[in-house]
Amino acid sequence: MFNTIIEMLSYPFMVRAFIVGILVSLCSALLGVSLVLKRYSMIGDGLSHVGFGALAAAAALNAAPLTVAIPVVILAAVLLLRVSGNSKIKGDAAIALISTSALAIGIMVISMTTGMNTDVYNYMFGSILAMSSQDVEMSVLLSLVVLVLYVFFYNKIFAITFDETFALATGVRANLYNTLIAVLTAVTIVLGMRMMGTLLISSLIIFPALTSMRVCRTFCSVTINSAVISVVCFCLGIVVSYFFATPAGASVVVVNLLMLGVYTAAGEIRNRTFSRHE
Repeated sequence: MFNTIIEMLSYPFMVRAFIVGILVSLCSALLGVSLVLKRYSMIGDGLSHVGFGALAAAAALNAAPLTVAIPVVILAAVLLLRVSGNSKIKGDAAIALISTSALAIGIMVISMTTGMNTDVYNYMFGSILAMSSQDVEMSVLLSLVVLVLYVFFYNKIFAITFDETFALATGVRANLYNTLIAVLTAVTIVLGMRMMGTLLISSLIIFPALTSMRVCRTFCSVTINSAVISVVCFCLGIVVSYFFATPAGASVVVVNLLMLGVYTAAGEIRNRTFSRHE
């Protein structure tokens, strides 16, 4: 077992996968707590579809995927907030409108240029082999930027997550920090898409937060526990993927699903224990 893990880490692409995956998992878990509590968790799914359209355009233009996708998805995140907040199109409807439009454009671009090749398949379902050294360097840099900004503005993010109206009354610029969350989420989504795929990347945002909420009760404890769960599940998922030759993204999601089941059972046991003592 130990020798097999050492063998696994002897491959450069596996090392790259662990480095980027752990950082992206941390970013996703931290942002996911606020998105789930604000009932905006599906923004990850919507932005991943936009990312697919941007990556398809990059492939057609023979451009660097991340260089094209990141600004496009950030623009979509900001537009999503504007459409959702300033018109009759709200929440999930705005996400569906933007995401399906971007996905349709991406599919049309692909059909008229490269066709359904291996790169497109990797964008949709993810592949740890899809990451180049340049992708890793940019992913590490941007992930660290996301983590630093989240920690620096933690108190403001906490305020607008729990009571945006009260935060506005106390002088917090809620629109600015909502935009910050959306931008950080957009960057995280694009970074994770190469490994997890368009169809699965939103799971990194949703699962850890929901799992932690089965047991934890405070924002800080949920946030810390989500980060730990996300990293552990990612690492276990990659190991499972290597041992059983299963897709990396799907393996990570299945491990997250199992962890959700464990935490749900633990939460139920704890609640019943407390009920008996009352």
